[in-house]
Amino acid sequence: MCGIVGAVAERDVVPILIEGLKRLEYRGYDSAGIATINYQSNGLEYQKVTGKVHDLETKLKDNYLYSPTGIAHTRWATHGKPSVENAHPQISRDIIAVVHNGIIENHVELRTYLEQRGYEFNSETDTEVLAHLIHHNLSQDLRVAVKKTLDLVEGTYAIAVISSKEPGRLIAARRGSPLIIGVGIGEYFIASDVMALIPVTQQIICLEDDDIVDIRRDNLHITDFNGNTVKRTEYTSQLQADAVERGEYRHYMYKEIFEQPQVIKNAMENRIHAGQVLDAIFGHNTQKLLDKINAVQIIACGTSYHAGLVARHWIETLIKIPCTVEIASEFRYRKPLANPNTLIVTLSQSGETADTLAALKESKRLGFGPSLTICNAPESSLVRASDMVLMTHAGPEIGVASTKAFSTQLISLLMLTVVLGHRHGMSAELEQKIVDAMLKLPKQLARMLELNDQIKQLAEHLVDKNHALFLGRGIHYPIAMEGALKLKEISYIHAEAYPAGELKHGPLALVDVEMPVIAVAPNDSLQEKLKSNLQEVHARGGQLYIFANQRAIMQSSNYIDVIELGEVDEIISPIVYTIPLQLLAYHVAVIKGTDVDQPRNLAKSVTVE
Repeated sequence: MCGIVGAVAERDVVPILIEGLKRLEYRGYDSAGIATINYQSNGLEYQKVTGKVHDLETKLKDNYLYSPTGIAHTRWATHGKPSVENAHPQISRDIIAVVHNGIIENHVELRTYLEQRGYEFNSETDTEVLAHLIHHNLSQDLRVAVKKTLDLVEGTYAIAVISSKEPGRLIAARRGSPLIIGVGIGEYFIASDVMALIPVTQQIICLEDDDIVDIRRDNLHITDFNGNTVKRTEYTSQLQADAVERGEYRHYMYKEIFEQPQVIKNAMENRIHAGQVLDAIFGHNTQKLLDKINAVQIIACGTSYHAGLVARHWIETLIKIPCTVEIASEFRYRKPLANPNTLIVTLSQSGETADTLAALKESKRLGFGPSLTICNAPESSLVRASDMVLMTHAGPEIGVASTKAFSTQLISLLMLTVVLGHRHGMSAELEQKIVDAMLKLPKQLARMLELNDQIKQLAEHLVDKNHALFLGRGIHYPIAMEGALKLKEISYIHAEAYPAGELKHGPLALVDVEMPVIAVAPNDSLQEKLKSNLQEVHARGGQLYIFANQRAIMQSSNYIDVIELGEVDEIISPIVYTIPLQLLAYHVAVIKGTDVDQPRNLAKSVTVE
């Protein structure tokens, strides 16, 4: 979602802010802007553009804003369309500049209040309310004005504020939206994501909800909402600057697809020993927290939700305890019945997904059992809010369409299944079988990547289509869902997934020669059922593309293309079958010429509801 970068230093911070924005581009945005305090006149200066950070950088070449104090932002439109007027920073009377992530829920009432006091609004944003309200409260110093403003605000925010009346000072605060501080030598930085700061510092402080931070070049002071001084831990980020480089690959997504054999190894490293998954992978208190668990509730959004649906099959089939999976935005409003012996599992690549965070908080309020987050971002809010943590070790994922984060979530969920199985009668033989399959997985994935050229040719058949159906059965239905999501995310082809048995209950009406049908067809107990479903498609003239094992359930013909994947262990087959579907979506998008890494209207990290 939106990105924030800010700095107070002795040197010119404009190049730092622009580089920080570039490193946040993967989050998705439609406009960008920067505000600084002029080092000679102490006046407020700013530039904003619709489009890319590159456009802002180009504009700055003719209007350079040399300054030791500044804030910058990439905006993903919520209140108001993408425009220069709606871009951040939002300005009040050339004195106050504000950048903001989140949503101010009572902005309409506050706007009316300010208009009655003579303030004119130039944008449709809720953020402009903050700028004017801070200016209105500026009878005392900037921190007091920000605090008085936030007292009136309902909603979520991460904000950064500078004022021409107090050059060399930056005030920031957070509630429900991530914000971190970077500590330099005689300088400080802020950002919504650690990735923005790695070129200048790896010393990081994570702010908590209702923290307000007063930053000057040589001083940092953090207080809670009541004004009490608080101490937040400083740590060294392990993220390296070159970890976010694209290298020889045309797109980040393509690179991340091909990284999956290695990141799966990373996800299992030091977590499996002598044929067993180690209980301690979730933390030192795993034994105490998991011993009474008799059910699992998985909460997630988007791709992570699909991973949860796969895990439900593993948990219920392999260890025979109930598992439910729910979209986070639905869970938090459904008023579910709480069971103190139910393990809450949250899944999120970023660890900042607003709905998932809110659902976790709601589960605690309702009285569910202990919480575990499976996440790819060690500095994130979900990690800090959960009782147990399992990091996926996927490394930075820049492409908006998730690939390696999904596969590492799946292997992490399979490890969770085994650890729970230790408490629910899983035999040593079954565990050994699962572990053996897991250890073979990197080579299986590497073999799938060898199909790249074949799948690229297949993609040519889908480029001129407007719709596609994906089919799967059992544990592979969520993989079909993920395949459809990938195709629609980056190629903009409308794609839907169905359990193959549902065809005759409605979707079959859509099947004709213009409707490609993509099927996930492993050699499992449902193979014959799936074969019958595919015959229904074939009989109605539908073009079938079947991803199958080497003993394919149908033979290639004029209207049937079978992509043979070879023999795949049934336990890990959902992970293996994911790779060809990712490659298919990628190549269709490339041929169509869409923006693969930053598809329209989408954000990498959804930090607002």
